[in-house]
Amino acid sequence: MAAAPYAETTLEPLRGPLTGYCYRMLGAAGEVDDAVQETLLRAHRNLHRHDASRASLSTWVHGIATNVCLDLLRGASRRALPWDLGPASTTGELGAPLPASRFVEPLADSRLPHVADPAELAVRRESVRLAFVAALQWLPPRQRAALVLRDVLGFSAAETAQILDCSTAAANSALQRARATLEEHRPAPAAAADPDDAGQRRLLRAYVDAFESHDVDRLIGLLADDVRSGMPPFAWWLHGPAAVRTAVEAGAEYCADDRMLPGEAANGCPTIGQYRPDADGVLRPFALLVLELRGDRIVEIVTYLGAGDRFAEFGLPSHP
Repeated sequence: MAAAPYAETTLEPLRGPLTGYCYRMLGAAGEVDDAVQETLLRAHRNLHRHDASRASLSTWVHGIATNVCLDLLRGASRRALPWDLGPASTTGELGAPLPASRFVEPLADSRLPHVADPAELAVRRESVRLAFVAALQWLPPRQRAALVLRDVLGFSAAETAQILDCSTAAANSALQRARATLEEHRPAPAAAADPDDAGQRRLLRAYVDAFESHDVDRLIGLLADDVRSGMPPFAWWLHGPAAVRTAVEAGAEYCADDRMLPGEAANGCPTIGQYRPDADGVLRPFALLVLELRGDRIVEIVTYLGAGDRFAEFGLPSHP
């Protein structure tokens, strides 16, 4: 037990980087804390075995994290976004909800380490987008690890081989196969969340105002022509402003008294908390919206139903 303070001081700075790594590997914010904690516990117990002449502490600990993630991914289904699961809906029928384990979950940007360098920040934002994390799920776990380690986190080929416990040639081969597969699923660019961007603030405020005032024309006017909107845990999703208009008009009575508040960024994107009155008329957290922007339009809306217990992670109060 005497080594604990030393271990905490040595290992704690790796918590943020490990959170980003495990999230990209797992696609599930709910599993990340367990994976990171298990990694740090294993590292603490075996810290005396770390040989600094063979690998840096970061490389060694990422090797432990990789094994933890591979264990968690064994037998797991691919996580996705609604539009990865089938064609757009042509009716208002939601169908049966799917298990939460089928969907990529949002991660608050505040859980990732602070990045000052603009170029590095741009890479981080792009590599935690929901669409990018969903694209990573197409890769077999070891290929996913190779790509994230090399192309996102910047580990060398030799370091990646150490982390994956394989030869450098094998690590490079996994990376090349991963890059080829990812290219088939790579999402189109989108604007990163920037709370200091006046245009983004106006766009979010306009969306909230249009929603709360039931101004359907104004709300639809904020959407891109190729907008997609989905609501996990349902595979149901919509494509295009006309389909969204039909759904909004059909569901107007259900949202009549709902309220919205902008939250803190998640996955490099703006968020909005949606509140709905309970049986006593008290507004309660109902859903978390993660929005992707392109210019002055909204191009994607992922509405996570039942995410109210996570509102605090995104700076949202329990009552608006």
